[in-house]
Formats: sequence, C-alpha cells, structure tokens
Amino acid sequence: MVESIDLADKRHTFVTQQSTVWSRRQHAVCVRRACKRYGSSKNPTVILDNLNMTVPKGTIYGLLGASGCGKTTLLSCIVGRRRLNSGEIWVLGGKPGSKGSGVPGPRIGYMPQEIALYGEFTIKETMLYFGWIAGMASEKVYEKVDFLISFLKLPPASRLVKALSGGQQRRVSLAAALLHDPELLILDEPTAGVDPVLRQNIWDHLVNITSDSHTTVIITTHYIDETRQAGLIGLMRGGRFLAEESPTSLLNKHNCDNLEDVFLKLSLLQNRFKRRRSSILLEVTAAAAATMPELNLQQDQGTINQAFDNTSEISGEFGDSVSSMSLRGTPRVNEPVDPMPPEDDVNWTWMDYVSVFTPHHMKALVWKNSLWMLRNVPVMLFIIGLPVAQIVLFCLSIGKDPQALKLAVVNYETNDTAACKEYDGCVFHNLSCRYLRHLRAQSHILEFYHSHEAAADVVKKGQAWGMVEFSDSFSDALLERINSFLSSNRSTIDNSEIDIHLDMSNQQIGYLIQRNLRNAFEEFCDEMARDCEVSPAAIKIPIFFNTPVYGPIIPNFTDFAAPGVMLTIIFFLAVALTSGAMLIERNEGMLERGLVSGITGVEILTAHVITQFVVMLGQSVMVMTFAIFIFKITNNGELIWILIMVVLDGVCGMTFGFVVSCITDSERNATYLAMGSFLPFVMLCGIIWPVEGMHSILRAISLILPLTLSTESLRSILAKGWSINRPAVYYGFISISVWIAIFLTISVLLIKFKKG
Repeated sequence: MVESIDLADKRHTFVTQQSTVWSRRQHAVCVRRACKRYGSSKNPTVILDNLNMTVPKGTIYGLLGASGCGKTTLLSCIVGRRRLNSGEIWVLGGKPGSKGSGVPGPRIGYMPQEIALYGEFTIKETMLYFGWIAGMASEKVYEKVDFLISFLKLPPASRLVKALSGGQQRRVSLAAALLHDPELLILDEPTAGVDPVLRQNIWDHLVNITSDSHTTVIITTHYIDETRQAGLIGLMRGGRFLAEESPTSLLNKHNCDNLEDVFLKLSLLQNRFKRRRSSILLEVTAAAAATMPELNLQQDQGTINQAFDNTSEISGEFGDSVSSMSLRGTPRVNEPVDPMPPEDDVNWTWMDYVSVFTPHHMKALVWKNSLWMLRNVPVMLFIIGLPVAQIVLFCLSIGKDPQALKLAVVNYETNDTAACKEYDGCVFHNLSCRYLRHLRAQSHILEFYHSHEAAADVVKKGQAWGMVEFSDSFSDALLERINSFLSSNRSTIDNSEIDIHLDMSNQQIGYLIQRNLRNAFEEFCDEMARDCEVSPAAIKIPIFFNTPVYGPIIPNFTDFAAPGVMLTIIFFLAVALTSGAMLIERNEGMLERGLVSGITGVEILTAHVITQFVVMLGQSVMVMTFAIFIFKITNNGELIWILIMVVLDGVCGMTFGFVVSCITDSERNATYLAMGSFLPFVMLCGIIWPVEGMHSILRAISLILPLTLSTESLRSILAKGWSINRPAVYYGFISISVWIAIFLTISVLLIKFKKG
C-alpha cells in the first residue's frame, strides 16, 4: 500500500504495511488514537497525542522514552486510573473500568515508580496484604514469599520495610506485583537501583513467565539497552511513538549498535521534519533515511546541530536533551488505524451489580489500618490522649468566675479608711462598711483611697476594675430615703446612692462585677431587714426570679459552651486523623496502587471509618467521662443519646477529613484547610455565642453547618434533659447524618474521578 505525503516542501513516497487483523487471543493491550492532555491555561502540556499501541499476549513490551514523555501517564490509562480525552483502550478483553474487565483488579500486577509500601510493615506483612487484596489464601502467600525472597535476594521476611535500603524496597515493591501471578504485569522502572546481576535475573524471570505462563509484561526502564530481551519495544517522545518494533529489527534497520543511538536518530528525524507522530512506521523511517542520508549520526556535527532548536526542550535518560517541535500546521499522514477488537462477553448476576464491598478487600484494608495503628503506638496514644487534655483544659480554664478582682473604694462616710467600723443590729451608722463587708464576700479585693481623683487614676491605669464611692452622709441619707420614700428630695437621693465607675473594656468581667455589686446590696438589705424585724421582700426590687425552668439561677458559661466544645474537639481531631492517614497513603502512592489492585473508593473509606471508629469511640467516651463525671458539667439527659451524638459528630469529622485529603495534595494544604475551617465553625455554629445574636444572613448560613443544630441538640439534652422525641434534639441528629452522607459521597466521587 503506497501513500504520498508532503514533508518540508518535498515529495516522499513511503511504503506502509497492511492493517493487521485483530484477534482477542493475540493481543493483551490495544490503544488506538489515544489523546490525553492536562495542564494549566498558562502552561498546557501535551501528554499523549494521537498515539497507537499494540501489546501482543505473552510478550515483554518495553516502553522507553525520556522523563516526562508520557510513559507513566500511558500506564495509568492502561490500568484504568486515567481517562482519555479521546481514543480507546482495550485491555485483556475489555475496556478498563468496565464490569468484568478485571481492570483495575487482580488480573493486573502493577509496580509504580514510587515505592508505594507501608514502612511500618514487615516484608511478610506487606506480601500478606497484597495477597489478600488479590484474593489469595494466606498459605499460598507464604509459599510465594519464600520464593520471592530467594529470587530477589531480599532480607528475612520479618524485616520492616522502612529498615530496608532504597534498592531493597523497590525489590519488595516488585515482589508485591509478581505475587499473585497476574495476566498482565506492568512494571514502571523496576530495575532502578538494582545491581546488574540481579537485573539480569529479573529479566530472565520475566522471559520465563511470558513463555511458560503466557503472562504479558509492559516495562519501562532507565536502562534502554536491557530491553533487548523484550519481544517488542515502543519508543516514546513528547507524547508520541517514534517506533514500535522488535529491538533486533530496530538495530538492523537503523544500522546502530545500541538502542540509545536508535532513539537519538529517531528523535533527530522527528525534529528535522517538525513532526510528532503517534507511531512512526519503520518503512517511513527507512524511506526518509534513504532520501535524506544527511541524518546519519556519523555525519558532520554541524548538520546534526541544525536539527536542534529551542522551541521546547525535553530532557531524558538517553544522553543529551533534544527538542520537540510543535505539531501545529504540520501535514499528517492518513495512517490506517486497526479496528479495536470486540469486548469479551461477561455474565453478571443482579448480586454483582448491587454488591458494594468485596470481603477479602475489606479484610485486607481493615487489617492494614489496624496494624498501622498498632505499629504507631506513640502517635495513637497522643491522638487518644489529646481530646482528654483539651477537655480538661477547657473545664479548668473556661466558664469559672474570675476571682480576686480589685476595686478602688472612696468612703467619705468614715475618716479612717483603714478601719471601717461596722455596727451590728438595727443600727443605721456606717452602713457603707456593712455593704463593703458583703462586697468582700463576693471575692473582691478592696483598696481604699482618700479622694475621687486618686481612685479614678488607679482605674485609668488598669490597676483596678472599678471604683466605688460613698458620700459623707450615706447612712443618714439612706435612712431618710427609706422613711420618706416618695417625698425624698434630690439631695437625699444623691447622697444615698453608691457611685460606681467600672472598666467595661472586658465585657465578661464588667458584667460579673455589676452582678456582684447588686448581689452584695441585696444581701446587705436582707441583713438590715432581719435585724430591724422587717420583711426582706418589702425593701427588695419588686421583681422576683423563681427557680429557672431549665438551668441554674446563676448561669454557668461552662455549661453553655461545653456541648459545642466537646463536639468541636472530637470533630476536628477526626478531621486531622483521617486527612493525615489518607494523604500519607496518597502521596506515597499506596492509595493509587490499591485502586489499581481493584479496591474501590467506597471500600477504602469504609475501612478507615471502621478502624478509626474504634479510636474515635474511645475519645468520645473519655471526653464524656471527664466532662460529666469528673468536672460535673450539668447533665439532665440520657447518656446514650449524648454518646450517640458525640460519635456521629466524630464520624462526620472523619468524612470531612476524607474530603480534605481528596481536595488537597499535601499535608500542609490540608492543615491550612482544616485550620481555616475551624474558626468559622466555632464562630458560626453557636458554640461560644448564641446564633440569635448573629447577622440575619450569617444566621441562615449557620443553620446549615454541620455543628450548629448538633450543638443545640446536645445542649438541649444536657441542660434541659430532652430526649430524642423533641424536634430541637432530633433535628441535630438528622443534620449531622445528612452531612455524613454528603461528605462520604463527595469523597467517593473525588477518589473516582479526580485523576481524570
């Protein structure tokens, strides 16, 4: 078949092969017209562009190219972790991610570039985890471990992964991929950091499993010449294939001694014509080399340098940097594209469609999370003990009345301010001193001054919280005011009053002093009424406060704030725990590796909820114990509803932590997001100030936040003793349950779709 194309204003004729007849029995992976792009608007990056690829079953396929050319992205698409913008991928009889394809799943063995192992696990435990994920029995795993340790020359199986060298860790990662004898083995640079002898042993093993077990292997490597043992290699550059042929054929047709020279020669050819093609056929390369012999690498260096330009640079493992030209405006060859093979027919029952969890997946995940916690005892003790420390600090420091507040006193009624003489009984002399005695009982420190100016100066300097002043005829004027009542003149009223000037810069302290001053005067009046055999009610303000319906006569701020503080502590500690655990797994590649193994996002989140629920339950019980039984926070409700609310709050925090870990890419950003959400939650959820005091717009926002209705619900249980049948209580349970469902849904969707 002959086609003509126009390259650089020259006419060239190339011979192309006829399209191959596809057969499901011949090929393990087929990629047709793949296009995958990502990047920002400022720096768009082409990863895969118009790429065609074929991997026959039972062969080793070497995928070679410079760093950043798209190898890892292509592998992610093959294993179903990235989606193409256009084109198709066929893997092991179906499309990745479709029902019954087994991709992602146990049909694939995947070794990523990252180590992607749990450092706290031993080699044996690591193999057991990945074996369970693949559905292997424990006995079978142990048999394979012995072989892999011997084959890969690994330390004893009891050695912790974090105690191994970098090369040993990569070999453990390779062992995890080989463990379950997959149909398709995808290895991303498995021989990096491996000594030459062991590298050759690994290649020999790959050759054996392809011939004996008909396993298909796709491998990328830094060492290009080691792929001579591959049955087929694909050379990638700038998101396109330069060639896809056997190593021997490439070396022969390009008259090169090694594959690095072949790669460089094809790169220069690509630059020369300013073309990026998804697959450059060998016939095209041979014809181009025949018509333009100046491309020979043995040519004058000046001619070679003309093929380099600075439009875009791509550095690689294969020698000097070479540049790739933009494809815009370049004529394209109308290449014949092989049709995709039909998908295998898979029989599914209704149970397969409604099933959410795979038992052996959940077993492995719960065991893995539990083992991680047991191996990090100091961290877990800190996590469990931290909420206890926080609730203790809250109960000891918040809500108690300030003590030993200083007041400056100017008493013109007595000349000797140091010895204020008190009279007992129904005696109306030095009544100011009797009142000050009751004021001292309110835990105030009284300091006497000779003049109004001196006392006012002390308050202005911040050395006292207020000043109390009595006139020189206070007792006589107060008696006349009582006797005359309605006929009292202005002078009598003024002299019988106690002049008070407070520092109200601190609202809590200012209101407390006002309360103490009034309480001291009421007690003073009660005492005088009893001494003078008069009914105390006759001289009191005609407003009587009976026993409150709910709460104490003197409100306790600790009781008000405790429900919100308890929920906030549990909520944000759960956020920190779950987001940290998820980010560690994600950033070290363990999450991605698990998803490729067939684990679903729902299973991952559920396993974390199960294991961390135990920790959070312990935190909740300890917080309740210290708050209610040790520090005696008022509780008139049933403990079971308090515990359920606190536990639901912790679950909500866990699910919010999942969202945080899915949105952000680093622990630092997760910390910023968690800290940034903490203060709005505290301010807007009625924890330290009633919702009724907010702006109307903020009040509407507050009512839909996770902790607002739940805080009010817990406050109603503790302070009012209400049960679940009250709307104010069950609204909180409904609200926090809805938020748990919302956060879980968002997390699952982000895990499923964030990677494209």
